[in-house]
Amino acid sequence: MKSLGKFPDSFLEEIAGQPAAIRRAAAGLAGQRDALAEIRRHAAGSDAILFTGMGSSYDACYAPVTQLAEQGVRAAMVDSAELLHFRLAQVTGRTLVVAVSQSGESAELVRLADSLRARAQPPVLVAITNGAQNTLAEKATIALDTHAGEELGPSTMTFAGALVVLAAIAGDGDRAMDAADRMDALLERPEDDAAELATWYGERPVVTLLGRGCARAAAEMGALTLKEAARLPAESLQAAQFRHGPLELAGPELAALIFATEARTRELDLRLAGELASAGSAVLVISDSGEAPDGARGLAIGPVADGLAPAVAILPAQLLAWRLAAERGRRPGEFTRASKVTRVE
Repeated sequence: MKSLGKFPDSFLEEIAGQPAAIRRAAAGLAGQRDALAEIRRHAAGSDAILFTGMGSSYDACYAPVTQLAEQGVRAAMVDSAELLHFRLAQVTGRTLVVAVSQSGESAELVRLADSLRARAQPPVLVAITNGAQNTLAEKATIALDTHAGEELGPSTMTFAGALVVLAAIAGDGDRAMDAADRMDALLERPEDDAAELATWYGERPVVTLLGRGCARAAAEMGALTLKEAARLPAESLQAAQFRHGPLELAGPELAALIFATEARTRELDLRLAGELASAGSAVLVISDSGEAPDGARGLAIGPVADGLAPAVAILPAQLLAWRLAAERGRRPGEFTRASKVTRVE
């Protein structure tokens, strides 16, 4: 990715490059209509749709699984390592398997594709990757390209691009441009916003990101980004699960990001946010309206389709990760132990 000359490092540049990545993904879908139509035909005749991936690619799957389930479609997700080693028997010749991978070269995904292709009655395998020249795309029955573009650091543009393609499978792909516009509006002053988020966080030792439904994608991916970029041991939970034990973490040492972008559970999320704020926790509520209870901070992302909302809602976590990495003397987005492509299981 060529530097635009206005950002201090490639990680912030890639965060700011997400609206353009969403627009590229949406434009790329126009040339893949036949593949999308074929996927829909197979989905109509399948016994279930199973989404799989690892890392950020797996996190993105929360959105389409939620949307398809709401439509009455038998949809589920399982990470590729668990599927490969323990759950492969659930896949039949009539299962539609959707495999998501940034690179198309992740060890688990490639092995999974080989295992499925070796069957006497292999299932239809759909690959969603950034670019079409990769091992997974070559082994798949149908391949879709996210057109996210070159990415050097933790997943930002590739996560957003995958959400656009997955939303198209779930029936929400035509609203991607709205999401890109909302991201543009929220990225007018990324460095200032990152500094404000770091002040809000205040070096608290406990960080949790909570969401429900499609918002799980933002919560899970946000926690992964904080761990990967800032080495901050953040955890993500389905918001309702937080009441079942982890609620004991509430207090001045806790910082909580609550992704309240799902309309049907927003009141529940706001109630939890209010309880955490009352206990002295630092609470940031991300929703379309920016509504937040007393003592909590709210951030409005505007009206965005449910399947695409995670791409916009995750911005605070990304900016916080970037800022904390810099404050801690790290080169933001630089890998020291992990790698951009995980070729070893």
